[in-house]
Amino acid sequence: MTLATIAFSGSRIDRADHIRQSPEALAGLMNHRARLLGLNGLDPVLADDGSLAWGSLADAAPDAELVFLGLSDERGCFAAVPAAGSVAPPNPRLWQGLGALSPEDLATYGGARSMVDWHARHRFCARCGNATSLAKGGWQRNCSNDACNAEHFPRVDPVTIMLVEHENSILLGRQPRFPAGNYSALAGFVEPGETIEEAVARETFEEAGVRVRDVTYVMCQPWPFPSSLMIGCHAYADDPAVTIDKNELDDACWFTRAQVEDAMRAAQAGGRGEAFGAPPPFAVAHHLLNWWVRRG
Repeated sequence: MTLATIAFSGSRIDRADHIRQSPEALAGLMNHRARLLGLNGLDPVLADDGSLAWGSLADAAPDAELVFLGLSDERGCFAAVPAAGSVAPPNPRLWQGLGALSPEDLATYGGARSMVDWHARHRFCARCGNATSLAKGGWQRNCSNDACNAEHFPRVDPVTIMLVEHENSILLGRQPRFPAGNYSALAGFVEPGETIEEAVARETFEEAGVRVRDVTYVMCQPWPFPSSLMIGCHAYADDPAVTIDKNELDDACWFTRAQVEDAMRAAQAGGRGEAFGAPPPFAVAHHLLNWWVRRG
């Protein structure tokens, strides 16, 4: 499986780190050829053909902070940080629109969303509370307090998402926000002081009461809600007994290979399997289940 098949990965924009380091080079790109990604808050603005809409820097508010996304055809690509107080939770219709974007557009949007959202949430210094300002083309924020002078950098939150196997069946769970009948892989944030393997074991036990062994890495996915790296793993369980943490899950149960295969076939057709509804194609859990089915 190539990275381009994983949603939100595979952007063709050159991140051009060397330009971020040079105020003169950045200024030279902020001309009439520069492109500004169309955003409504954090949601993408789409062109008539369903692709991402791009404008010019003249479309940005005069006081907008501009994040340098990189180079495309030697043109600077930028995105504007939303105004304070303008960021809202994702519109439910957003998911339908994302499903229609090309893989390249989806990757470009995902990276831009994570960056401008980080800036919108880090207008003040976490060390002293003073205002911060954008630096290095948006890949840094600096504290305005000379006595503090802290530098802040965009961060990615690691999240483990895992398929746990027992005797040719897979453990899946559902959260209250899922559509009725839908199940997905268990997942949880990696906590300070633990490895990926330890996070897989801890989260599986906390959510479903199942002990796991032999954790292996499978694939990963950037997830811009707000800025996570979903680390897809596989593990085995010797005891299938499930004890559900109702604070985390509505349900968790084992599904046979035949049930998973049926659910994945139905998902490709836009429907729901007889036993459960599979995660959508832009979710890494969908790819994990496909990987497990093909693995045999």
